[in-house]
Amino acid sequence: MNPDEGRLELLQGTLDMLILRTLQWGPQHGHGIGQAIRAQSDDVLKVETGSLYPALHRLEKRGWLEAEWGVSEARQRAKYYRLTVMGKAQLSRERDRWSQLVDAIGRVMNPAPASKD
Repeated sequence: MNPDEGRLELLQGTLDMLILRTLQWGPQHGHGIGQAIRAQSDDVLKVETGSLYPALHRLEKRGWLEAEWGVSEARQRAKYYRLTVMGKAQLSRERDRWSQLVDAIGRVMNPAPASKD
């Protein structure tokens, strides 16, 4: 089986929400964020470097993340990201929007039976 078979492409904007959610558990470096998303999704979601780092920079620019340099578990210099107060508020908004989206898609995919009036 192809290793990428069974993996899903992320909806636009979903990566931001997943990054914010991952950082809710505490500061993490970029590689660790990608690993956490992959592990939490049971290897279904794999975030490519070319998507992850631009997203981290975008979220930092918006004030939702702060970053500082540190040393990783592998003793490598790494940039650690953490949620800001604004980032926590954004995560809450993203969760609400995600719930609405899931509900709406569910109604389309599994419509209620027509009533017999």
